[in-house]
Formats: sequence, structure tokens, C-alpha cells
Amino acid sequence: MNAVGIDVSKRKSTIAVLRPGGEVVVKPFDVPHRSTGFQSLTELINSLDGETRIVMECTGRYYEPVARQLSQAGFFVSAVNPQIIHNFQGQDNPLRRVKTDKADSVKIARYTLDCWANLKQYNLMDELRTQLKTMNRQFDFYMKHKTAMKNNLIGLIDQTHPGANTYFDSPAREDGSQKWVDFLDTYWHVDCGRKMSLNAFTDRYQKWCGRKKFNFSKSKAEEIYRTAKELIPVLPKDNFTKRIVKQAIQQLNAASQTVEQLRSLMNETASKLPEYSVVMAMKGVGPSLGPQLMAEIGDVARFTHKGAITAFAGVDPGVNDSGDYSQKSVHASKHGSPVLRKTLFQVMDVLIKTKPDDAVYLFMDKKRTQGKPYYVYMTAGANKFLRIYYGRVKEYLATLPTSD
Repeated sequence: MNAVGIDVSKRKSTIAVLRPGGEVVVKPFDVPHRSTGFQSLTELINSLDGETRIVMECTGRYYEPVARQLSQAGFFVSAVNPQIIHNFQGQDNPLRRVKTDKADSVKIARYTLDCWANLKQYNLMDELRTQLKTMNRQFDFYMKHKTAMKNNLIGLIDQTHPGANTYFDSPAREDGSQKWVDFLDTYWHVDCGRKMSLNAFTDRYQKWCGRKKFNFSKSKAEEIYRTAKELIPVLPKDNFTKRIVKQAIQQLNAASQTVEQLRSLMNETASKLPEYSVVMAMKGVGPSLGPQLMAEIGDVARFTHKGAITAFAGVDPGVNDSGDYSQKSVHASKHGSPVLRKTLFQVMDVLIKTKPDDAVYLFMDKKRTQGKPYYVYMTAGANKFLRIYYGRVKEYLATLPTSD
């Protein structure tokens, strides 16, 4: 019975091997994340007598290559939430807290021995799920970048063409382009339009709509022209101003195009997963949020019960009991995935806005009617949604034929 504790960092891992009774089989040592390092580690673990189980913290993405290599070598590997290891005391003296890689590896090995029978084996995430999760993290990054670029452009046009971003409310096209951004690419300054007559501007605006394949409205052209006549720009209409506005537009268009490409690619990738049809049939989920949910939740088979998936998302209700005291309302744990919580709140926001005949929306609406705060009923809705998600997906996957 060998407990291998691995403290994983970016370029190396620290290994410790213990047996029951605190017997140190192998003192903590470092293994570089190289093929030769993994080979020597595999040989060492194979040389141990008796059953061996390996535990590591699932910190960031650092642990995945290590877990994958050792799982493919045929070892029992378990990836544990770092918060669980942090709260584990074992034989540690709580008054003397030592924080080194070697001490952490020994602590993980002690945890392995203490929780031997309850360890869950690491499931190798298939290539599609790995790709989908990576794309979702990139999608989140570029969405933040797009928001920053959008705010930057609005800040600039407030000095050249104030309020131009409010002229149109057309949704973004499949390539990420938006009508108000395309409009500013031509009319980047109020003097680009108001210096001509109304008829000349209307005629030019109509031709612009034709080139860009937008719907033309004469009343809208007149509204824009009248508004521009009253505006007071801060920056002059010169080459310097034109250059910085055009650059901001190019940057926003590039970010928007990348976001839409990733959105489409994620939907295409998610459609190849077995639970795609079940997830997409749920209210509040569409071709954008559906793949994001599937990317962050992963394979539901790794969750033993509904409470496990809500704890993973950090939307499970906390508990605060002591003696005869029992707190009725406790904050959500928030120990899980922040990216998944963000996606769940976006789904709840869609339900609030669309008001479908759906159990999750009706539950949230009931909580809201009772006067519950926004965060309370949104978290409660996310919890209920996840439980339904877990039940439907797991039931559907159970009906599929198993591969040999």
C-alpha cells in the first residue's frame, strides 16, 4: 500500500511516497516535466511493492500532463481539489505551518493514505473535451478583450461623434461586424456628414447601406443628420484624430471576428459530443452558452451525485450549525469553478429576460417574488439548473451503447 503524493508546479513536480504508519518509502524529490523525468518516475513507481495510488492537486492546468502521463502508464491517479488538501490536517501540527513543495508532497501522500478507499480515479478527458475547454478559455479571454476595445472606441467617439454608438441596435453579424462600428468607419467625425446638405447626406447614407448590405431608412438618415448638427466635438477633424479612431475600429473588428470564429468553432466541436442534443434542448441555452457549459462541466460521469456537480460549480448552499443553533441562510460555497459560475449566471439572465415556461425560471421568479436578493435567487436558480442538467445528461448517456 503505497501513497504517492505529487505537488505539481509549472516546470517540475515534487514527489513523496509514504506507507501506513507514516513510513517514508521515498523522501521528497523533484521530477522535471520532461519525457526522461516521467520515464524515471514511472520506473520508480513500478518498482514499489503492493498497490499504489497517486494523488495530486488539480491546480490550474499544470497537473494535466502529469495526470495524463501517469494514467496512460496504467497507474491509479486521483486529482483532488486544492481546497480539500489545504483543509486536511492529517498528522500536521496546526501551530507550525510549513509551506514548501516537499512539505506539500508529504501532506498529499498523507491525505492519500487517510482517504484511500474514497479516492476517485482520474478520467482521461477525451481530445474533444480538452479542445472544447481550451477554446472556451480563449473565448473568455477574447470576450474581455472585445469589451475593452469597445469601451475604448466609445471613449474616443465621445470626443469626435458623441452618441454614434447608440444610432443602431442591430445585432452583430456572423463575422462579428456591427452596424454602428461600420458607420463610424466612414463617419468617424460629426463633420463627415453634417458639412453637406441633408439630401446629399441621405443619398450618401443610402449608398453606404447598399454597399454594406444594411437596411436603409430615410427617417433614420434624417435623425442622424439632425442629431449631428447639434453635437459639439472635442477633437478636430484632422488626420491625427482619424488615425486613432480608425485604429480603434480595426482592433475592435479583429477582436469581434475572433470571438465569432471561436463561438462557431466551439458549437461545431460540442455538436460531436453525445450530450449535445440534450443540453441544447434546455431552456436558456443556445449555440453560445451550451458549448460553454459543456466545456466547463466536462463529462458528468465523473460526478457521483447531484451535490458533487453543484459543489464543483460553487453554487451549493453552505452549512453553519453548532449545537442547537442552525443558520437558515448561508452563502454559497464559491469554492468551485468561477468560469462555470459565470456561464450559469448568463443562462439564468437569459431565463429572466425570456420568461419561458420552465421549472428553473418559475423557481427563480418565485424566489424573486418573495423578496429574495438578486444574488440569492440567481444562485438558487443555477443550483437547480445544474441538478436538472446532471439528471438529464446522465440519464441520456445511460441509454447509449457502451463502447468496447
